[in-house]
Amino acid sequence: MLVMSKFCIFAPMSIKENLQHIRQKIQQACQASGRAAESVKLIAVSKTKSAEQIWKAYQAGQRLFGENYVQELLQKQAHPLLHHLEIEWHLIGHLQSNKAKHVVGKVAMIQTVDSVSLAQTLANYAAKRARCVPILLEVNISGENSKHGFKPDEVEEAAKNIFQLRNLELRGLMCIGSPQAPKAKAEFKAMKQLFERLKCLSPQPETFTELSMGMSGDFETAIAEGATIVRIGTAIFGER
Repeated sequence: MLVMSKFCIFAPMSIKENLQHIRQKIQQACQASGRAAESVKLIAVSKTKSAEQIWKAYQAGQRLFGENYVQELLQKQAHPLLHHLEIEWHLIGHLQSNKAKHVVGKVAMIQTVDSVSLAQTLANYAAKRARCVPILLEVNISGENSKHGFKPDEVEEAAKNIFQLRNLELRGLMCIGSPQAPKAKAEFKAMKQLFERLKCLSPQPETFTELSMGMSGDFETAIAEGATIVRIGTAIFGER
């Protein structure tokens, strides 16, 4: 007699299946908020992930990828599996001024500008290369010492200065929420309010459109509070 175990073992989902699941969740979160699914961009966070894993995500239709480290980004861009693909790369990790020259012209957006001096450095390199670099300002909305970014009460003055820099296009704001769900929800709400204030100050409000917030554990909450970009790694590629 065949005895069936009471325990079921499930195979881990593939990158393709994970992406399908995440896209469905994004669509549902948008519908719940009365928004079009197209109003939220999904960035696959590929930090520490192999070129093969990125290639699999690309084959599953993913085009936007986020990297944290400049050297790792450049290595992946040059990888034989990836260099010919139409990938839109975003830098989503802390950028040191001495590495700024390596990313100008290499990424579609730098999401982590956290000082006016870094913005000025990027603008200088962009001018030398006749480029216009899209950026987001990183806001330390949680106030944690371990996180980078402007303090919320510093952002308005910083933005006024950065709006004046040629060769940079300030597109919006970025943050990382607190691990605690209720606190993250309040932080995302505060980010949306800050975003709207700065949009009114922008000399080109029609291009000040991006609010990058929400990761694997809280992207649905972020979408409910107005995120236009979510950055998801673990839920796509699995644990590091």
